Amino acid sequence: MHAPRIPTALSLLLAFAPATALAGPATAIGQLRASAAEAAKVAVTATVSADFREGLGGVFVQDGGDGDPATPDGLFVRPVEGVQFPEGVAAGHECRFQGRLVEERRGGSRATVLLAERVDRCRAAQPVAALTLDALPQDWAALDGMRVRIEAPLFVAGTDALSRYGELAVSFDGRLWQPSELAHPGTPEHAGLAARNARVRLLLDDGSQARDPGQVAYLGDSAAPRVGDVVLGAEGVVEQRHGSWRLQLDRPLRFEAAQRPAPPQVPGNVRVAAFNLENLFNGNGRGGGFPTPRGAKTEQAFEAQLAKLVATVHGLDPDVAALMELENDGYGEDSSIARLVRELNAGGAQWRFVDAGRGPGADTIRVGIIYRADRLVPRGAPAVLEGGPFGERSRVPLAQAFRRKGGGKEFVVVANHFKSKGCSEATGDNADRKDGQGCWNALRLDSAQRLHAWLQSAPLGKGRERVVILGDFNAYAMEDPVRWLREDAGWTDAFAAAGVERPWSYVYQGLSGRLDHALLSPALVPHLRGAAEWHVNADEPDDAGYAGRNVPGPWRSSDHDPLLLGFEL
Repeated sequence: MHAPRIPTALSLLLAFAPATALAGPATAIGQLRASAAEAAKVAVTATVSADFREGLGGVFVQDGGDGDPATPDGLFVRPVEGVQFPEGVAAGHECRFQGRLVEERRGGSRATVLLAERVDRCRAAQPVAALTLDALPQDWAALDGMRVRIEAPLFVAGTDALSRYGELAVSFDGRLWQPSELAHPGTPEHAGLAARNARVRLLLDDGSQARDPGQVAYLGDSAAPRVGDVVLGAEGVVEQRHGSWRLQLDRPLRFEAAQRPAPPQVPGNVRVAAFNLENLFNGNGRGGGFPTPRGAKTEQAFEAQLAKLVATVHGLDPDVAALMELENDGYGEDSSIARLVRELNAGGAQWRFVDAGRGPGADTIRVGIIYRADRLVPRGAPAVLEGGPFGERSRVPLAQAFRRKGGGKEFVVVANHFKSKGCSEATGDNADRKDGQGCWNALRLDSAQRLHAWLQSAPLGKGRERVVILGDFNAYAMEDPVRWLREDAGWTDAFAAAGVERPWSYVYQGLSGRLDHALLSPALVPHLRGAAEWHVNADEPDDAGYAGRNVPGPWRSSDHDPLLLGFEL
């Protein structure tokens, strides 16, 4: 809580001026909120339940109630311009607040606020006791402005707004799923999932409007939590802002931490991985050239980033890996992919990279393929698909055939990275249709269709029918591009074939789903033995990464989780 401000002469004069021009007898807050007209002159006698003058510009007050559980007994009070609260306004003090009751817009939400023109009769009182919630309430609106304590366990659903806005997304019912991961956009099922998410979701907020607040007060000495951790005993004031119900907190949270996952194990004699590296840029390759257009800002940050990525790849222990978001800087000794391979080989491994000669593509970032030369043998030259959506938007796909060293059946790995959902320059069919698929959905669907047609043309030669296309498709499982590949083109979702329930590789705005996929040709499906994701990234808070606390090991080496497949070949 914040210390009360020292009153000025003007504020004291206004606070104790005659009230004849203002409201008459005090009215219960619940009755005011249920019936008061816009800009009505009102008076309430209530106790300050939380002081957010430093962050939100006012205080929450609460009275003894009007006997109606459908009307909230709390209210936000903000002084009118030119007035400051007197010294007696502090948490646990009861005062008489007089002024105008108005509705304010707060980023898509409307809030009832008392604009105080006069505050007097302040005295010490019993602190406001928080209303205990043992379960999700039927209606948050009935608790608006009231102090509550949530005894029900709250599942941490998302941390991506924590460092930027001091907001933590939590759920009363476990992990929240992207609706388009589970249901086709535009269907009643999709709408029902979105409504369910909105119902069980709550934001825990830091009681300020600051951007990039630094230390989030309610974390206290605790590190930022992971998705899957549990919040215990959250206490604060209920409020709606920016379209979301939230709890403005004024005391530290307690967490029950979830266990971090061990490296996945999959059966089979060939292990195939896919991993979005989140912009591995190595400057000029000789220790300089920082900051780069993407990725690490300094050489030291790059070294920390690289160490995390190497720890991730070593933990997965694949035979071959498709990579996304590599710096597109060639294949020489100073290239990003060459540096990654050198670091992977520092312990004596025999990693190599597929050299496409140039690119692939002319984008700032590209895909790549690395493999263990002591385990696999590349067969023939690689192939790339250029033109159409590939190059300027979707990254150029790269395909390479392999077989096990010492013999075995050939198989083809195709690394992909489709256009992201960001709306820059998106027009026409690529604009956001507001169906949950974001911008550039039409281009991603075109990319999927052209990729399939290209692979049907046998770009690596006839007879290579065992194919896995994998990587970052920037589309959830039931969105048009991935759904078309499965349902119209005959590719099989490796995770569905392996019997993995509810996989996820990405968490955005508190919703989990898959942007990263592995799709198998009919000839490869019988060889699949297992599929897994390693949740080292999506569930981790941003500050666990190399640019933050830099937690040792693979944790938050990227914003996407890597995937791993096992085949018997």
